[in-house]
Amino acid sequence: MMIVELIDGDDFRDRLVELGVRIPEHACPETCARMALRKHMDVGVPGLQDLVREMMGKTDVLLPSVRAAIERFLLPGLR
Repeated sequence: MMIVELIDGDDFRDRLVELGVRIPEHACPETCARMALRKHMDVGVPGLQDLVREMMGKTDVLLPSVRAAIERFLLPGLR
């Protein structure tokens, strides 16, 4: 039996914080995505596009709330 680690809202927030986006603890995935997009539009967030691409490549382990936030805010905003 294989145990798979799911990518949840905390993982998503942690990865964005590593990129320099300031996000309050326990923020929901939607808030994380909106804050990341806002910072990207204001000053840029190096690595954000790569992170989004990486996470969307793992949709089988990405929680639906994280996927929905990425699809709603980051995918359209990064094009």
